[in-house]
Amino acid sequence: MPSLKRLWSGAMVAMLLTGATVTAVGAAELSVPYVSTPLDVVDAMLKMAKVSSTDYLIDLGSGDGRIVVNAAKKYGARGFGVDLNPVRIDEANANARKAGVTDKVAFYQRDLFETDLSEASVITMYLLPRVNLELRPKLLALKPGTRIVSHDFSMDDWKPDTHVKIDVKDKYGASGGVSDVYFWVIPAKVAATWQWQLPVSGKPRSYEMTLTQKYQVFSGDVRIGSQAIRLQNPVLRGEQIAFVFTADIDGIPVKHEFTGRVEGDAISGQVMLSGRNIQGQVDWSAKRAAAKTAAADRNVVVLR
Repeated sequence: MPSLKRLWSGAMVAMLLTGATVTAVGAAELSVPYVSTPLDVVDAMLKMAKVSSTDYLIDLGSGDGRIVVNAAKKYGARGFGVDLNPVRIDEANANARKAGVTDKVAFYQRDLFETDLSEASVITMYLLPRVNLELRPKLLALKPGTRIVSHDFSMDDWKPDTHVKIDVKDKYGASGGVSDVYFWVIPAKVAATWQWQLPVSGKPRSYEMTLTQKYQVFSGDVRIGSQAIRLQNPVLRGEQIAFVFTADIDGIPVKHEFTGRVEGDAISGQVMLSGRNIQGQVDWSAKRAAAKTAAADRNVVVLR
């Protein structure tokens, strides 16, 4: 049996020879041939995104609707799929009726670039590399924490949070090729200067942190008085942020381990302090420093 990627190549050549067009992006028309996602890959995509009954899933290029239908039938998720081919829309609606999930899902004949994605907590797709890249700015503008799963194609320099390979089996149990599944969580925008205070050794201490960011990767420095300290182990996953640094507090090295949640212009969470005669966890809350945001933004790689 030919591999899925070879099937893709053959399908694309056929589409180009016939001049068929499924969608347009900017000035260039792009062909997205219909190749269904194998059911074991569908299962892997839904499990990777940890789809549950609280999720609203949107499938871009939904074909026969199998991803949306399986999300509703197995996990109780709601959602919809979009596709430009009316035959696929009819097929998807028929599959939804057969599965008894028409109260949870719908399918629309619609251009995916004109589709409102703001309601989604999970977005799935099996498109083409260039379509993924054209779609990337729209995805990065979604609310932090939105999960994105792509079958076979990545997002170029926006590295996935998780990437797995699935050995696809045919109906006889033999290997039908290998599929890639890529997973991202939309990151909060943290590039800015942040300020907060903490009580350490019985005194309030002022902190100022300036961050730069590219996708889910960030770095920066913290200033405490005359000290400028580089962040260690920075992690950003959706709205969740964590970082570590050690500062000199009254001549004593004190390790600061921060965890928090980014909500617009605020971060709140806990910090574990540890040093000689200092040990404990306290709450912390930081505010985005509006006067310095523009200067910080000039240092960040634009998310696009």
